[in-house]
Amino acid sequence: MTPEILTIPPRKLIGMRIKTSISFDDTAALWQNFMARHKEIKNNLNTGFYSMQLYADDFNIENFNEDTQFERWAAVEVENFDSIPEGMESHTLKGGKYAVFTHIGPVKTFVQSSNHIYGTWLPNSEFELDQRAHFERLGDKYYGPDHPESEEEIWVPIK
Repeated sequence: MTPEILTIPPRKLIGMRIKTSISFDDTAALWQNFMARHKEIKNNLNTGFYSMQLYADDFNIENFNEDTQFERWAAVEVENFDSIPEGMESHTLKGGKYAVFTHIGPVKTFVQSSNHIYGTWLPNSEFELDQRAHFERLGDKYYGPDHPESEEEIWVPIK
């Protein structure tokens, strides 16, 4: 997996969020709730769905474990925050430099991609993690969590 290095401007997102960890992962329920209501969001730019992770300011990949708490978002990119449906929130994704990888396959194989990115690629690259949001973008080639040809972009904040 070789990433594309991109620098992006800030992006406006509207969605839902939960506090979670790997050991108590309620992501499926978050996405079920969000998908049932995402069409209520006005000004959707139709750039795909965003699965975003926000970590504490002292986040360190070496100390990350299955009990590390973080915020998980299910969201879409919008033009503005003029109309936010009840029960949803806005978030401005900070711009900056990202390493963008493509994961191909079902969600159950995502851990292999993640292990490669954080365990092999990042330590051997010229980059280090930046303290910004990590996210996956699920676009036109995302066919569902169990589909063997589903593609999702993995965006890793770097400096």
